[in-house]
Amino acid sequence: MHGGRDVANDASTVFDLVILGGGSGGYAAALRGAQLGLDVALIEKNKLGGTCLHNGCIPTKALLHAGEIADQAREAAQFGVKATFEGIDIAGVHKYKDDVIAGLYKGLQGLVASRKVTYIEGEGRLSSPTSVDVNGRRIQGRHILLATGSVPKSLPGLEIDGNRIISSDHALTLDRVPKSAIVLGGGVIGVEFASAWKSFGTDVTIVEGLKHLVPVEDENSSKLLERAFRKRGIKFNLGTFFQKAEYTTDGVKVTLADGKEFEAEILLVAIGRGPVSQGLGYEEQGVAMDRGYVLVDEYMQTNVPTISAVGDLVPTLQLAHVGFAEGILVAERLAGLKPVPIDYDGVPRVTYCHPEVASVGISEAKAKEIYGADKVVALKYNLAGNGKSKILKTAGEIKLVQVKDGAVVGVHMVGDRMGEQVGEAQLVYNWEALPAEVAQLIHAHPTQNEALGEAHLALAGKPLHAHD
Repeated sequence: MHGGRDVANDASTVFDLVILGGGSGGYAAALRGAQLGLDVALIEKNKLGGTCLHNGCIPTKALLHAGEIADQAREAAQFGVKATFEGIDIAGVHKYKDDVIAGLYKGLQGLVASRKVTYIEGEGRLSSPTSVDVNGRRIQGRHILLATGSVPKSLPGLEIDGNRIISSDHALTLDRVPKSAIVLGGGVIGVEFASAWKSFGTDVTIVEGLKHLVPVEDENSSKLLERAFRKRGIKFNLGTFFQKAEYTTDGVKVTLADGKEFEAEILLVAIGRGPVSQGLGYEEQGVAMDRGYVLVDEYMQTNVPTISAVGDLVPTLQLAHVGFAEGILVAERLAGLKPVPIDYDGVPRVTYCHPEVASVGISEAKAKEIYGADKVVALKYNLAGNGKSKILKTAGEIKLVQVKDGAVVGVHMVGDRMGEQVGEAQLVYNWEALPAEVAQLIHAHPTQNEALGEAHLALAGKPLHAHD
């Protein structure tokens, strides 16, 4: 137990907030709640930090950065630098990745302890609308927050065995660089692993049943990523769904619904993540659910007044920063503040493949559906006109979606390091900025951030480094 008081022998203790799950949503609620004076207990069966820190955001981005370094070594000559690429030391990559995680994990443990949160290691189960049972004892709370997260999903008849058919969890600890891989799923998880493995030297094929990679993004972004992946030699098959997978002599064979077959050393199943909610007592306590997800209102409250839920457990965007925001919202609501419901369109989204895909707001198609096709203006700014992007030798575009004579309602970007530009993009969307207002701001030159300014200059009718 870290921080707070020992409740092992104090059955009379009643916390203001008992949190089941110590991932992004759970620990954010604990930290904010304690900061606001709530007496908080945080229960976690594995490691504090959850999927994001140990099996998601952080380790995958470390792999992607290692892949970026490999690509830079291969391509050094085009910058006038003499270098040789001798291969991937996968043990060294894992040490680098694990050191990053360990440092963040230690810092997070210190944060929780410093805020006097009572941290309980153990597998908890909801035992009443105001209690969680863990390690043979009952933890009482005036309010319960469910934050039990998610796990990799599979398909009927497709068994993830951790050998040749693996999940993202297995991929993060693979002891070798596979010679070839099929990635089932062209969403965020799938394209990130495909990108990293290609950089490591793997022959990669993505199988996506929908008609585009990263299908939830604006179609223009999907097409730009597909073009970039073709150039990198990452193969993909779109628009036909998976039928079956079977072992071959030395690998895996995947068959699609149209009979097309693909073979590789391993198959990564990356079709998304499903909520962890079975067998935890939720339904027995009357919590409304749908397909395993806990249903909540805009303030993250369930149909049971003393129970809230956040993060991957609820049917909102499965992003760590959404979990943070939802956890903070619950803590502030319970502390008597008046938090504003989250505008999920206003949440920045980044896919950290090479090139990166970043967006905030709504797509052009969605804008036309909401406002009418004649009321929507879209502008594309090619990064070829951006000096820093030229220096980095990255290609891509920034696309702005505007309500005619009104605010920018969508910013969609493709190119290396575009994830670092999404901060200003979310301010543009969330503050309902007009193109002319953003155009007045002076952006540093030469930066990639300048491309956002140039795009708004063009949309405002006064382009600089762009054609009319």
